[in-house]
Amino acid sequence: MAKKQQTNKPVLVIGLGRFGIALAQQLVDQGQEVLAVDRQRSLAQKHAEAFTHTVEADATDIEALRQLGATEFDAAVVGVGTSIESSVLIAANLVDLGVSQVWAKAINPTHGKILTRIGCHHVIYPEHDAGVRAAHLVSGKMMDFIKFDDDFAIVKMYPPKVLQGKTIEESQPRKRHHVNVVGVKPPGQDFVYAQPETRIRPGDTIVVSGDVRHLEWFADHV
Repeated sequence: MAKKQQTNKPVLVIGLGRFGIALAQQLVDQGQEVLAVDRQRSLAQKHAEAFTHTVEADATDIEALRQLGATEFDAAVVGVGTSIESSVLIAANLVDLGVSQVWAKAINPTHGKILTRIGCHHVIYPEHDAGVRAAHLVSGKMMDFIKFDDDFAIVKMYPPKVLQGKTIEESQPRKRHHVNVVGVKPPGQDFVYAQPETRIRPGDTIVVSGDVRHLEWFADHV
């Protein structure tokens, strides 16, 4: 078991596949303690120095989770993707142990439905979400794309011609195009919040929020 000094509330991460490793590493980078668990000794040993604590254990065994102190965690992530049965059993164990926020990776909608029905608070579809994001970026019209619930998204893009050379007040993107310009980044400068008097130039980068359909139309007019 390896230990590192961190600051924030610990998170239990179960499953050291690509998803679990990336998530656990990001949590550590953010200053959070991570207890990383995998049933394969080779994976636990390989990543022993990467996280706050790394242990070999079978999380499908609720007693093993108790011994690890799972009941003391506010948040746990089930990153197991190779076995739906193991994923569901681990998630059910965490719910039964009273972990207040259980996150679980799902590999398909059926898997996700089962996880939701057994009480998981958050179900993640990393492959699907990555595919949706990539689809919006492949055309080159958007530089980044983050979708939230109810078809609301935030995108980074170059300004369409309807904005170029005008201030926000002059172009009125919210009224005319149903999107909101949140931030503007002139070349070589930092992002700033968009104000009514902010003038957008062709070389700028902008951050825009709104309904996905409106954002797609907006991006088509670059």
